[in-house]
Amino acid sequence: MNGMKKIGIVNAKYFCLKHVKHFIIALVLISFASLLLAWSLPFIEKEITWFIFYPAVILATLYGGIAAGFITTFLTPFTLFFIWPLISTSPLINNVLDLLEMSLFIIICSYISYLHGLLQRYKAQLVQSKQAHQSDQHEYQFITKLIDSMPNMIGYWDKELNCQFANKAFSEWHTQHPKDLIGISFKELAGEALYSLNEPHIKSVLAGKAQRFERTLQKTDGTKGSILAQYIPDFDSDGSVIGFAIQSSEVTELKETEAQLKLATCVFDSTVDGVLITDINGFILSVNPAFTHITGYSAEEAIGLTPNILKSYRQNDDFYTALWAELKKHGKWSGEIWNRRKSGDIFLVRLNISMVKDEEGKTIRYISVFSDITDLWHKDESLKHLAFYDALTDLPNRTLLMERLGQKIIGSKRRHNKLAVMFLDLDGFKLINDSFGHNTGDELLKVISSRLLDLVRQSDIVARLGGDEFIFVVDNPLHKEEILHLAERIINSIKEPIEIDDNHLQIGSSIGIAIYPDDATTSVDLIEKADHAMYQSKDPERSSLHFYESDSNQISRNQSLGSNEASLNESELGKVD
Repeated sequence: MNGMKKIGIVNAKYFCLKHVKHFIIALVLISFASLLLAWSLPFIEKEITWFIFYPAVILATLYGGIAAGFITTFLTPFTLFFIWPLISTSPLINNVLDLLEMSLFIIICSYISYLHGLLQRYKAQLVQSKQAHQSDQHEYQFITKLIDSMPNMIGYWDKELNCQFANKAFSEWHTQHPKDLIGISFKELAGEALYSLNEPHIKSVLAGKAQRFERTLQKTDGTKGSILAQYIPDFDSDGSVIGFAIQSSEVTELKETEAQLKLATCVFDSTVDGVLITDINGFILSVNPAFTHITGYSAEEAIGLTPNILKSYRQNDDFYTALWAELKKHGKWSGEIWNRRKSGDIFLVRLNISMVKDEEGKTIRYISVFSDITDLWHKDESLKHLAFYDALTDLPNRTLLMERLGQKIIGSKRRHNKLAVMFLDLDGFKLINDSFGHNTGDELLKVISSRLLDLVRQSDIVARLGGDEFIFVVDNPLHKEEILHLAERIINSIKEPIEIDDNHLQIGSSIGIAIYPDDATTSVDLIEKADHAMYQSKDPERSSLHFYESDSNQISRNQSLGSNEASLNESELGKVD
């Protein structure tokens, strides 16, 4: 309410100021005319008095408009009645003729003011009409230009099926100028066959029902193309259909792309190579059936996770650092890598990783394609290494141990040297493996193997039999204390804490020792005797370090042993005081 009141006050002020302006114009012009009359009255006849004020009314009308003209017209007689006695001795209205002249003045001036106002109104309407026409023309040109710039084919057909409008894309499809299409019939443009094919849709749209369908058409230049067409009815004010618009989109390239995508999907699903697609953060977006067949992980299990589910921990951090460096530098990486299946089995793959970039060169996807080459790898030269070395620790396995130990025995027999075979078993390894997982257990075995290698001489042998059992062969020991000292170093080295994945672990060991040729003369017998001594070392009442003796009366060596034999002879090696 307050707002409406304020608006009313503002409008009233404007109205008053406007008419005050008109009144001032009238007074000024009448004053000039009155001065002119007073100056010229001695020289003119009284009958032309009113003619002196006609210019004032006309000027007021031209300058101030119809309101100023009417005010000047009606204010003039009052002014003359006021000033006439001051400038003339004769009366202003002396007879009927004088009254008629005054009335004629009022009528003529009023008509002049009205006529001027009418002309001004017509002029304003003409300007407004011209502006509206120009605006409509600009809007029409804009819409026409916009429609012509659209890639879709747009046309309009009246209910007699004659073309009334066609945009640039429509004319280009039919290889005709837009003006040549205006007035042409649908049947003439489309041909008898296409018209018959589209006739049900035409009848439906003329009945007021919009239509949408696909067509494969032959252009006028002989080429074929696919279109997605829409018929949209145009209703009159009474609801009757007076025509319909056609909007057709050429989808030839889209159809070709769709066919290519279907082919790519078919290849993706049927290829024997595993395919893995991740986003830039490494989360799996898609996998193919071959991925499931090779790894054991279904698509539902893998999507949303990272490729770390396949990590075998056979490759160290330096390997992955180099992999990512090459991938970022060249946009791709190729090589062989050990992975782990869902079942836990290790397998070797030949892997190709490629970066997918957008138009701006920004990486948006990673695509990994891999094939299981484990069987091929077994047939390759690497089979020799795998046949003689432990896959986890890379230490010689039982096969290579037996071969090398046999060679050592032959050499020792020829040189009359001795050999010491230590059978080492880790205490509590199963508990760690069960508590922290196989990966932690594998890392623990790697650390133990590394520590054993640090203690070995070039002529000695360190091997892993399997599980948590290792063999340490000392070549040509000169003193018994040398064997004891090395064994104690092994036990102490293994006892040192091990940190794996923020877990602080500590493990013990038991060692059994057999001597060539005192205890046995073959590889198999030496390992069996050392194994026998190792099992006796696990007796809680005994030490964790034991020598084998044939009479089984003295097998263990107490930690308090302090004898300092100068040399190792056959009888001394068989006793520990």
